[in-house]
Amino acid sequence: MITLTRLDHTRFAVNPDLIERVHESPDTTLHMVDGRVYNVEESLDELIDRIVAYRARVLAAASALSAPSES
Repeated sequence: MITLTRLDHTRFAVNPDLIERVHESPDTTLHMVDGRVYNVEESLDELIDRIVAYRARVLAAASALSAPSES
């Protein structure tokens, strides 16, 4: 999950795997696969950075789980 900020300054978390597309003109608008739409304060570039960081954390966690344990 990534944490974002709505235009009314409330924070919420969203699963980035469920984002279908994102527009920035001027507000950043997320269109989800279920049809929901969210307007957020974060820029498109900031959103992409958060998604990349989220995916890196997922890969790191998966790698740590599959690494042989030291006895």
